[in-house]
Amino acid sequence: MTAASVEPQALEQLTRTAEAVRRAVESVIEGKPDVVRTALTVLLAEGHLLVEDVPGVGKTMLAKALGRAIDCSVRRIQFTPDLLPSDVTGVNVYNAEVRDFEFKPGAVFANVVVGDEINRASPKTQSALLECMAERQVTVDGVTYPLERPFIVVATQNPVEMEGTYPLPEAQRDRFMARVSMGYPSTTAELDMLENHSTADPLAALQPVADAADVRAMIDAVHGVWAAPAVKEYVVAVAAATREHPDLRLGASPRASLHLLRAARAAAALAGRDHVLPDDVQQLAVAVLAHRVLLSPDAQLARRGVADVVHDVLSRVPVPGGRGR
Repeated sequence: MTAASVEPQALEQLTRTAEAVRRAVESVIEGKPDVVRTALTVLLAEGHLLVEDVPGVGKTMLAKALGRAIDCSVRRIQFTPDLLPSDVTGVNVYNAEVRDFEFKPGAVFANVVVGDEINRASPKTQSALLECMAERQVTVDGVTYPLERPFIVVATQNPVEMEGTYPLPEAQRDRFMARVSMGYPSTTAELDMLENHSTADPLAALQPVADAADVRAMIDAVHGVWAAPAVKEYVVAVAAATREHPDLRLGASPRASLHLLRAARAAAALAGRDHVLPDDVQQLAVAVLAHRVLLSPDAQLARRGVADVVHDVLSRVPVPGGRGR
């Protein structure tokens, strides 16, 4: 088996385009460079992003800005308790003129799907996204419809303590490559927001800096980023350590290992490297693993955070050295 490789020109084009997209999104999202970078990483790793926080901190704005910056189709789904699965995936409707059923695509048929307040819908409707996210296709009445690349679901959810929310099932949380929290902006960022955004819509001034073909080329370049066997073993060791940690009753799944490696490849490419470092894995471990694991009752009573447990896992697993090509 030959090692993957990415052409220097493709890597240079990737970093140039990604930098332009980052600047465009940050012109709308004030003071959140880490969140924007994670969103870009997930996009290039062909994953999906879960943004969790209280209302009004810019979760939906982040998803819309990302879609606008890359000039891709964006569809927004407002999740409510009465939303039906067919509203998400689509439905066959009888056409009297041709005397046959025709498929009416649902809101999921877009490059960037914004799932707003996903945990306000019923579990049945939430589950309608499972096949779309995992296999990038929709099956309705036995017929399968592929979804166009790039395809990313950026879902926002409010904390489960808030009124009218349903917790996301473990199976659906596992489909999200990463989870980030927006957090409140700093005082300086909030003042800048009041200065620049109080009288105009920031999205209206955002001009696209890339298109779907550019994003597909970037994704293909990420596939060529080299991951040494030692790095892959490190990823597996980190995931395995979560399954044995005393503070966790549910560890990371094999899909989590795959997502962590794919995200690390994308992070390496964004940094202008053609190979993955253990640092890439460590920097993304909390975002990729924390929402998939469940704390034990004792850890919950001790008020341990999931992120703290993931950091503890990283401190226990030996870090490989060298590129190991």
